[in-house]
Amino acid sequence: MLGIAGALLWPVTGRSLVARVYAAETDRAAAAEARVKPALERDLAALGLRYGAPVFMRVFKREKQLELWMEGEGGAYIHVRDYPICTYSGALGPKQREGDQQAPEGFYRVRTGQMNPRSSYHLSFDLGYPNAYDRAHKRTGSYLMVHGSCVSIGCYAMGDAAIEEIWSLAAAALRSGQDAFEVHAFPFRPTEEALSAERSSPWHAFWRELQPAYDAFERTRTPPRIRVDGTRYAVEGFR
Repeated sequence: MLGIAGALLWPVTGRSLVARVYAAETDRAAAAEARVKPALERDLAALGLRYGAPVFMRVFKREKQLELWMEGEGGAYIHVRDYPICTYSGALGPKQREGDQQAPEGFYRVRTGQMNPRSSYHLSFDLGYPNAYDRAHKRTGSYLMVHGSCVSIGCYAMGDAAIEEIWSLAAAALRSGQDAFEVHAFPFRPTEEALSAERSSPWHAFWRELQPAYDAFERTRTPPRIRVDGTRYAVEGFR
């Protein structure tokens, strides 16, 4: 405990205060996983899935929905849960610059180092914005998260109950050997009908670039390989 000017009110013995706080905050994730794992394992078993299998997520802003998919034994991904997004900030369209309070749109990869069990918003993971595409378009920003709580300044806030399940499944997949999991963030489901209705939007061309990845997953049920060619997204093998 700190007193005036940050002085300790009593000596710290054993582990330092910082170490104890760090451990307690890390234990938050373990406690969350202990709460949600039994029900998740039961539901996954009913789908023929194992806890720790690779995960894949899709975000749809307009629908305020995060889809979570997991890889089955045959390699195709199986739909596990739809989670309502409690809130996100900004409007439809990608994040462009630091401070614009827009939630990102595009294709992101999350590795172990981006998982944050000590988040100010219960649990979180960093989407990895700006990615190569964002940097090619000179977009700026940092710490764009999927997190708990229900407040957002450029992030996707899921609420604490939902993030415990999402975070636990993602963390288990990474522990079990998935190098990184992908999060595809869309303004809405980019069907031909939906895109045609938005052709007057200044972001219509950008959203058209997102459509092939959506279509590829709808067709194959496996996350497509996506690269950045110059300033454009390209889906490998897309026809």
